[in-house]
Amino acid sequence: MGTADRHRLIGELLRTREEATVDELVQATGASGATIRRDLESLAANGVLKRVHGGARSLVARGDNPGYGQRELEDHDAKIRIAAAVDALLKDREHVWLDCGSTATEIARMLSRRELTVMPMSLHGVEALTRTKDGRTPELILPGGSLIPGEQSFRGPMTQANIRSLRFDTAVVTPCALNLKDGLLAHDLEDAAVKRAGLESASRVIVAASGSKWNANALALVAAMDTVAVIVTDQEPSPEDLARLNKLSVEVVIA
Repeated sequence: MGTADRHRLIGELLRTREEATVDELVQATGASGATIRRDLESLAANGVLKRVHGGARSLVARGDNPGYGQRELEDHDAKIRIAAAVDALLKDREHVWLDCGSTATEIARMLSRRELTVMPMSLHGVEALTRTKDGRTPELILPGGSLIPGEQSFRGPMTQANIRSLRFDTAVVTPCALNLKDGLLAHDLEDAAVKRAGLESASRVIVAASGSKWNANALALVAAMDTVAVIVTDQEPSPEDLARLNKLSVEVVIA
């Protein structure tokens, strides 16, 4: 089992059990104790877990919003497929607003060699968009504002004002949750306000969300579902949901 796979497995175990010993993780992964200890130190440095004597403890209480480091490990293969599908929907020379979060970072990696103008909402996205060997990168516009530790995302009135001063061809929104009753949702009010500014400043809205986000709930409303042009996801919605989305003229792309 490779390092990335071990890290994802450790993250998944701590989401369900909250605490695990080194010996338990050795049995789960087949790796040595020394390797697991190095993994735990690395994951602790990235904010995925807390290192404790003899093992590790989750930093996230059950039902809470996990931190960026934890989310980056979850649904990783699905996020890569979703990112590729979003990439295919964008045309060269488009002006793109790109949300924050782990799915958005995968999308940024996919767009890093495209001929686009992109406003990314996090430093994770900035890094992904500029990390190319040949120096070919999209043109970047940064939003300014306050930076949220850990998430490395832009927030606040300055961010919202700068977004609203521009007009984008496409906004790529990565909600924390979505359902057909409420629409697109976020876990906190500031994040919701930034997402709302992005989609309101764009001619077309693409929502990128793994199946785990469907029919979930979060605190803050971003927008109703009828503001969306395309939803890119990895799991086909129920026939009832597809019928309702069709009535709203929302295209669904299964990655």
